[in-house]
Amino acid sequence: MFRSLRVFNYRLWFAGALVSNTGAWMQRTAQDWIVLTELTDKDAAALGITMALQFGPLLLLMPVAGLMADRFDRRHILMWTQGVQCVLAFGLGVLVLSGHVELWHVYAFALLLGVATAIDVPARQSFVSELVTDRDISNAVALNSTSFQSARLIGPGPVFIVNGISFVGVILSLLFIRKSQLVATPRLAKAKGQIRDGLRYVRSRKDILIVLVMVFLVGTFGFNFPIFISTMSTVEFGKGSAEFGLLSSVMAAGAVVGSLLAARRERVRLVVVVIASAAFGLVCIVAALSPTYLFFAVTLVLIGAVSLTMMNTANAYVQTTTAPEMRGRVMALYMAIFAGGTPIGAPIVGLVANVWGPRWSLAIGAASGILAALIAVVWLARNKRNQSTATASIELPHETRELATQEIGIVGATAGRTS
Repeated sequence: MFRSLRVFNYRLWFAGALVSNTGAWMQRTAQDWIVLTELTDKDAAALGITMALQFGPLLLLMPVAGLMADRFDRRHILMWTQGVQCVLAFGLGVLVLSGHVELWHVYAFALLLGVATAIDVPARQSFVSELVTDRDISNAVALNSTSFQSARLIGPGPVFIVNGISFVGVILSLLFIRKSQLVATPRLAKAKGQIRDGLRYVRSRKDILIVLVMVFLVGTFGFNFPIFISTMSTVEFGKGSAEFGLLSSVMAAGAVVGSLLAARRERVRLVVVVIASAAFGLVCIVAALSPTYLFFAVTLVLIGAVSLTMMNTANAYVQTTTAPEMRGRVMALYMAIFAGGTPIGAPIVGLVANVWGPRWSLAIGAASGILAALIAVVWLARNKRNQSTATASIELPHETRELATQEIGIVGATAGRTS
């Protein structure tokens, strides 16, 4: 379960990320609460707009950010992006503490944070492959999510300033990483058409395409947890900020369990993504029908577990089956589809919560998980025997080729074939 922590560089990165992620989750919780209760009168649509501004740049900047991750030193990129996010956290903190913060300030900072995050994400995702060997990538990806979700368990405080300070942790870890022990990855030379090459590569990989479709549906309409949790807490159950923060931590507990279970798996199976997607939809239905605050809290544990199982497995599948020289661009596309759909889904879900109530917004999330699973099942059934994908044309570890053959019916995959 924790095998990647045997590597010094990964241990250092994990520790720094845990500190930084703690601050980031604290800020996100406080930001959502401020928008919903202090700057508006429980306006879920305003919260949806905030999320759209924060995640929109991931979609717009995806081609450039992915190319940067493949072409430049990822460690240097991360030091810059983490530094910018540190400055933004301090800036918003000063406005909040001084009592001058307005809704448009939060919108502006959300947008700027989104730009920094858009450049940070593909570099962060693909940097894992430099910290550990290919054999441990899926484990490292799962532990990254564990770090991210564990940070949510601590809860909010004087959050924006604390978040600014927390970035020091990850910046220090990047400074003290042993460069001599980094796993060598090919750097992309400057040339024309490299963004198109990345898109063509993904288009030729039908298995990755179906994963991206699932990730888009669930990420766009299902992973709007700030809206679900805040509106259920305040509108349905009439709770305050402490109870709202507790619900976020409760869901994080389930997410940690899902991440650790994913870390135990030595093989990454596409069928796990499908099952977890269907389970996510079913649990969201139960959550929407919750009669009490306590019952809703219990369902959030299950939502956290199945949602992280799905996304961790999808992330690891894409990373481990992608050619190393394409990894930055492919992961940029993955994250753009995952988080970039938020500008579409969050305002819609927020509007539904305003008009018909938060229970119906959860129903939309449920539908996204079930629909994604059904689409994948149909595709897998049609391609079980005769569908051939480009997975067979890239040099992959034996375990990955075997996985692809078993899960998506790839035939004729041979160890000697290369791209």
